[in-house]
Formats: sequence, structure tokens, C-alpha cells
Amino acid sequence: MSQRFEGTDNYVATEDLKVAVNAAIALERPLLIKGEPGTGKTVLAYEIAKALGSDLITWHIKSTTKATMGLYEYDAVSRLRDSQLGDERVKDIKNYIKKGKLWEAFEHQGRPVLLIDEIDKADIEFPNDLLQELDRMEFYVYETNETIKAAVRPIVIITSNNEKELPDAFLRRCFFHYIRFPDSETMQEIVDVHYPGIKNKL
Repeated sequence: MSQRFEGTDNYVATEDLKVAVNAAIALERPLLIKGEPGTGKTVLAYEIAKALGSDLITWHIKSTTKATMGLYEYDAVSRLRDSQLGDERVKDIKNYIKKGKLWEAFEHQGRPVLLIDEIDKADIEFPNDLLQELDRMEFYVYETNETIKAAVRPIVIITSNNEKELPDAFLRRCFFHYIRFPDSETMQEIVDVHYPGIKNKL
């Protein structure tokens, strides 16, 4: 299937948005999408995945989210508890490692779309903490002494509501597009897509 995005039946994309999406896909760089809430940033990732026939992996960011959670989490407490109970699972540390969304995307068959949603909700260091992993598309798991590397670079879409400024080093590694609130012509197209035949008075 062609790796080009031309909008979909449900999503009206402006020309400059299509250019930004296709440049990010072709040059394998993350696409940072900014805009006011409700301008279709998150939905865009869903529509790109649908248009390209790719699976979508979604990582919703909260104020408490740490970058390492996208890689993996090691549950030492459960392992300690199981060792006290004499559980056989303790012998294999892999039983206590929970894969994060980046790990999931790196291991995925084919080329998935990875959505990192509302990155500006996290701590200011969060974007910088992901720089190396998004650049190299690999990371090291200390507990199991293995490197997880993406066979194919996922299409990475990052959204931001502009709640806080993102670090320059991070911005330099991304393509950037700001989704403006639709003008009257684009709004008419969007209405026509979702409500065909609606009365002009409305």
C-alpha cells in the first residue's frame, strides 16, 4: 500500500497538512502537530493509520508520565513478593518487565503509526528524555541485558495543545505543523463530509 496521505472520506486535510504528513513519512522524522483543542490533532493520527492501512499504537501522556514508561517498567515489588512466596516465575526476570508503547511500536510487524498524545502535559524534561530513543529507534534494557531496536521506523505523530514550550533540541528533530481553526471554506467541507445535504441556513 502506498505510504502517502491524501486525507480520508472522514477527514478533510488542507494541502499544507498533507505536505507535512507526507514529508514526515518519507523522511522518517516525527511529526509534531500543534493547535487549539478540538482542531483534530488526535483524530489525524487515527486517520493516517486508516489511510495507510497501518496499526495505531497510542500513548496518552499525563502530568505523571515519565519517558521511561514508554520504553518499559520493571516491577521489582512483585518480584520480591513472589520470591517470598516461592513462586517459580521469579527465576525469569522477563516476567516482571512490562513493555511500553515505544517497545510495542519497535517490535511491531509492518510499519505502525505511533501517537504520542498531548506531550505538553508531561514534565518539561519529558521530550528531551525521548530524544535518543526517537533518533536511534532503539533502547537498552538493563535488567535483561538486551537492546530493543526497530526493524522499521514507525510513523511518529506527536500532539501538543501549546500548554508549555517544548525544548529546542526536541523541536529540531521534528517536522512541525500548526492546525489553525478552519476557515469558512474548510469548515463547509468538514460539515459536508459529516452532514451531507444539511440546510444552508444552518
